[in-house]
Amino acid sequence: MEEDFARFVSTEQKQQLPPPASEVGVVGTIRRNLFATPLDSVLSIVAGLFAAWALWNVFNWAWVDAVFYGDDREACLLEGGGHAGACWAFVKAKFGQFMYGIYPLGERWRVDIVFVLLAVLVAALAIPSVPYKRINAILLFAVFPVVALVLLIGGNFTFSGGEVTLFLLVAAAVTISGVAARPDVGFSSLLKAAAVLALVGLLVLLLSNAVGSGRVDLLGLRFSVLTLIAFLATVAAIAAAVVTAIRSRNGSLWGALVPTLVVIGFVFVMTADFGLSFVRTSLWGGLMLTLVVALSGIAASLPLGIALALGRRSQMPAVKLVSIVFIEFWRGVPLITVLFMANFMLPLFLPEGVSFNQLLRALVGVALFSAAYMAEVIRGGLQAIPKGQYEGADAMALTYWQKMRMIILPQALKLVIPGIVNTFIGLFKDTSLVYIIGLADLLGTVRRGFNDPNWITPSTPATGLVFAAFIFWLFCFAMSRYSIYTERRLDTGHTR
Repeated sequence: MEEDFARFVSTEQKQQLPPPASEVGVVGTIRRNLFATPLDSVLSIVAGLFAAWALWNVFNWAWVDAVFYGDDREACLLEGGGHAGACWAFVKAKFGQFMYGIYPLGERWRVDIVFVLLAVLVAALAIPSVPYKRINAILLFAVFPVVALVLLIGGNFTFSGGEVTLFLLVAAAVTISGVAARPDVGFSSLLKAAAVLALVGLLVLLLSNAVGSGRVDLLGLRFSVLTLIAFLATVAAIAAAVVTAIRSRNGSLWGALVPTLVVIGFVFVMTADFGLSFVRTSLWGGLMLTLVVALSGIAASLPLGIALALGRRSQMPAVKLVSIVFIEFWRGVPLITVLFMANFMLPLFLPEGVSFNQLLRALVGVALFSAAYMAEVIRGGLQAIPKGQYEGADAMALTYWQKMRMIILPQALKLVIPGIVNTFIGLFKDTSLVYIIGLADLLGTVRRGFNDPNWITPSTPATGLVFAAFIFWLFCFAMSRYSIYTERRLDTGHTR
């Protein structure tokens, strides 16, 4: 009996049998995901029939019964040869307005150059294999906005003394904070004096908005007496910060002067005459205006959101209180209210001689509104970082800004990439609200096209809105897919 069984004992490793044909491939995937149970089968059939019906009707409307060519509304009317489908002839006739608004025809090459530069710089920064990322980032976030502004408006700006003082105050704040962050400096007595002078300059500049004074011409700029005092105090603050930087052990004159030189270069470029004709921002519109509002809000909200998130977690009570008040205020009001406030109330709080046009007011409102939401997203990432990361950075004797820049923020931002991109997508879609204050973005320009007597048909509104929806979806989907790609590329988790 033992000999009979021994003949069936395998002496080598047997190959695995392939899975049944009904469980692999397309058939297996469909069976497993759509027809696993009787209930799944019924739901899949019903959903498939509904999807087929909807897609067939959309295809008929958008292609079979659509009108692609025509010179006026007659082409899209039933009695004129139309088939009650989409009126793509309307989109074709108005395409230039949808892209540029009422920007002058002879100057639209300037907008095209801006679009090309933006696409090239964004691609160079987004594609990992492209080298020189730091130079690309500087070109995109520092140089490109100035070039785009000069090209779109025409340059040859005129700045008042109050506006130049405001720019220098920003440079003074950056210089003082940069010098104070050095380990061998801290807040020395001279640097404290620089901070006091900058604060005095800010207060006097704000006071000049409520108190009238005489006019003074200096360096080709027109000042009031109060704005001149603010200007001199700001220059003295920058000088004190630069002297402090030079006296430090690792002192660098150029490093401390960079913010001021950037402001001087900005004012010089903006006031130069490049021979371009002036184009008012009231003529901007369409996709161009949508991208201007969205990209400005995105570029401004991220650094502001980081600063506010760090401020809300700060150990300094004053900084923490200001950050909390700012965040809760802007999160507590609708964006429409913010746009109305920016359009009508912001000029009341500006210093004398400082004025912003309607578009710039909207940009400020959108940026501040988005920064408040961005701050909470980033704060969630900061709270997710283990306490040991902070303690390890402190044990290495890193300063606060070194710890945040090299240890904490890279990890926190990586964790909240979905939330950041979600905020960006919401901001991009919310740009359509600027139509409320009279700015014709893409959706606003499309809606204005409905009132053209040459194109009033029953199918014109639906066609225009579908076109605008497709453009918005295209940009939002691209941002979503790139965020997923970035998450996967930066994923440093380890699977067991």
